[in-house]
Amino acid sequence: MKTLKSKYDVAIVGGGHNGLVAACYLAKAGMSVLVLERNDVLGGATLSRQVFPGVDARLSVYSYLVSLLPQKIIDDLDLKFQLRSRKTASWTPSFHDGKLRELLIQNNSSSANREAFAELTGSDKDYEGYLKLQELEESVTKAIWPGLISPMVSREELRSRLDKDTRIAWQALIEEPLGDLIEQHISDDLIRGLVFTDGRIGVSTYPHDPSLLQNKSFLYHIIGGGTGEWKVPVGGMGVLVEQLHKVAHATGNTTFQTNAKVIRIDNGARDSTVTFEHDEKEHQVDARFVLCNASAHVLNQLTDEKSVPLDKVVEGAGFKINMLLKKLPKLLSNRHTAEDTFSGTVHIDEGYQQMITSYQESMKGNIPTRPPGEIYCHTLTDDSILSHDLNQRGYHTLTFFGLDMPYRLFKKDNDRVRDEVLSRYLTGINQFLRDPIEDCLASDGNGDPCVEAMSAFDLEQKVHLPKGNIFHGGLSWPFAESDEEVGQWGVETKNPNIFLCGSAAKRGGAVSGIPGHNAAMKVMELSENNR
Repeated sequence: MKTLKSKYDVAIVGGGHNGLVAACYLAKAGMSVLVLERNDVLGGATLSRQVFPGVDARLSVYSYLVSLLPQKIIDDLDLKFQLRSRKTASWTPSFHDGKLRELLIQNNSSSANREAFAELTGSDKDYEGYLKLQELEESVTKAIWPGLISPMVSREELRSRLDKDTRIAWQALIEEPLGDLIEQHISDDLIRGLVFTDGRIGVSTYPHDPSLLQNKSFLYHIIGGGTGEWKVPVGGMGVLVEQLHKVAHATGNTTFQTNAKVIRIDNGARDSTVTFEHDEKEHQVDARFVLCNASAHVLNQLTDEKSVPLDKVVEGAGFKINMLLKKLPKLLSNRHTAEDTFSGTVHIDEGYQQMITSYQESMKGNIPTRPPGEIYCHTLTDDSILSHDLNQRGYHTLTFFGLDMPYRLFKKDNDRVRDEVLSRYLTGINQFLRDPIEDCLASDGNGDPCVEAMSAFDLEQKVHLPKGNIFHGGLSWPFAESDEEVGQWGVETKNPNIFLCGSAAKRGGAVSGIPGHNAAMKVMELSENNR
């Protein structure tokens, strides 16, 4: 183990990207920072690695696209981290009466998109509705996005800043079930499903869910960067981690300790004592402030606070598949090529009614008959994650994110159920291909197909997400939901010197760095006030 000091200004539990963002800000401000990571490498869910043995390809293992990372964080920390736009926004295929229906939406080509909508539906009506939805989304985005890295304001205060037209959008997107808005403006089932997808990434919900969970998920998927565009990280997601580590290390104020499992945090009147295991021995350090990049449930366990029992924790519902292909598959489509479609997001079995059916099946404890999901190909936008040899041979990656696969389905027999789910997803993909995706898979150094599947149960085991929930729990609105929260950063806990800095914080979730930034701002605010 590295030589540690007995006391630090800040101890950070978890070396995921949010913990590293916080470390960078605090270390650059001159504070001494200790980052404790229980795995053998930094990064958490923001990780790139050689997934398949003997194959020189570095995949973004868990998280894979970026939208919510503010440019201000990149600029403040001088991160050499590039995000690249995809030429295709999405391709959504389906069958009706045995005939293929498909919609390809391009980035920055309104005339082509209008034509594609008209060809699918026979009129401009749904395209006009689609544009109206985008207009509503844009107006709310302008009101919310800039404030995510500032102290929170109340719902009433934020709403009072809106003009009349934006208040209409606010009502539709924040006060009423998302299904109402979609059904009002879109009539075609395929397009309704395309729009609704963003309301259910990683969560179990449906269009008219009275909890408005679908609205919260939708909101976080459309506000990123003020445009809602999801971009490809050049070099893979691990480049972000490498850059953050480099910046924090260069300050000379940050100590990183991997293979360090924190087992207890004792909060004192001024300092906290963090106890962790390393090499089967217990070690302790004191810290003026402690930031937790793990979930609120984990933090409560570490501090002996009363917490929601694990069986009540909001379960994750995502399913991840990583693939390496020796060739792109040929499509059944006579209009579009695999290069066109897979460079954007490909929606599989994500029609509106189909997703409602899938949700209902999963809530009854069954694997959905036709589970929905979406795919994209990183290497069609950025081939730097593959070796020169693999690029020359025409290799490509495919990333698939499946919906409606709640943790409960896998708890008793994860291996068997995971294999069954993988088979159903591959069948879903194959219905739109001329050659099965299995025939396109590359082989690893052991001769095995290059495909890796992970359930919510696997995510819990590998990156310690309670019940595999990629948001660390329930999603929150991006504003204060009580008088007490007004003016807070959304990272506060019951302990005045211990703060959340990960997805469990208010305005957390996805690869954003926002909770890490906000936790650092909270610590610096307190430090300044105590001088």
